[in-house]
Amino acid sequence: MQEAAGVLKEGFLVKRGHIVRNWKVRWFVLLQDKLLYYKIEGGKKEPSPKGRILLDGCTITCPCLEYENRPLLIKLKTKTNTDYFLECCSREERDSWALDITGAIHAGHPVQVQELHRMKNSFKLLENISLHHIVERMCDSSTGIKRTRNLEQGNRYKETFTGSALVDWLISNSFAVSRFEAVTLASMLMEENFIKPVGARSTEATRYSDLSEQFLDDSTALYMFAESSKKNTSSKEELQFNISELRGTIVKQGFLVKQGHKRKNWKVRRFVLRADPAFLHYYDPTKEENRPVGGFSLRGCLVSALEDNGVPAGVKGNVQGNLFKIITKKDIHYYIQASSKAERAQWIEAIKPLT
Repeated sequence: MQEAAGVLKEGFLVKRGHIVRNWKVRWFVLLQDKLLYYKIEGGKKEPSPKGRILLDGCTITCPCLEYENRPLLIKLKTKTNTDYFLECCSREERDSWALDITGAIHAGHPVQVQELHRMKNSFKLLENISLHHIVERMCDSSTGIKRTRNLEQGNRYKETFTGSALVDWLISNSFAVSRFEAVTLASMLMEENFIKPVGARSTEATRYSDLSEQFLDDSTALYMFAESSKKNTSSKEELQFNISELRGTIVKQGFLVKQGHKRKNWKVRRFVLRADPAFLHYYDPTKEENRPVGGFSLRGCLVSALEDNGVPAGVKGNVQGNLFKIITKKDIHYYIQASSKAERAQWIEAIKPLT
């Protein structure tokens, strides 16, 4: 999974199938005129691509809100009207992929590329914009913003949405053309008391004097409609699982390949590293439930890179390169593979201070 000549970007994305509408993790490689995707078997990329998406004449939709339980989607429609849905592991990664794919689509049209970069940081709200109209659309039961239960600081807040989810919704519904513009619009909604912050993360941001800094384009900042703020939290006793380990601040997240404990097979997982308390959780990116399938405390753990020459002891199969190992306080060994030496070093550097 090393970068080859002519490669603009590569990494794991979750792709929706064409015939069976299930979701599978694939290794994507962006070239100047096409997007290739590969199957990963035993922790290794297969030599031949499983498919390709020709970018000539493609249109891209980002954010794409067609799947309410998958808010981090990019939609590509080819000139033959074939739809591809690709899911990323974070909003930042999604926007990075979208920008690079858009650049490749318009590579032969430099004026359009300049316009795309200009729009990214543009600010021009719609004339005669009605905040009441926006709120009415937000409240629509079918096309409005999705409100869910969210966790923060040990409390579960009902009927809330995240800051980044609102920014995505405003752009997707053509109320804004850039994230900067959408953040300012969301700040106006908050200033006029249509929405309000809930939880420590978003409430703390309101202390800033600058209006544009009071609303957070962040997947951990929670907001709700002002009129629905009463009786919005539930106590820890109502929660059906232990949330103490999920309360920490997210330090790093991304796709990594992990060896299973029982069958010793290798699967792509979305890893989330948290601090205070220090935990590393991993999720199955093919499932819609946003619940970890595993995780462990980092206190007392040992983390180290494994040699790249040959298959290390404890590793099953011909899996080589970019491996690292975490040994927990209970002497459980986790073998994990990054996509590059640089990514492995970044993960080790992020984990070590939390052990």
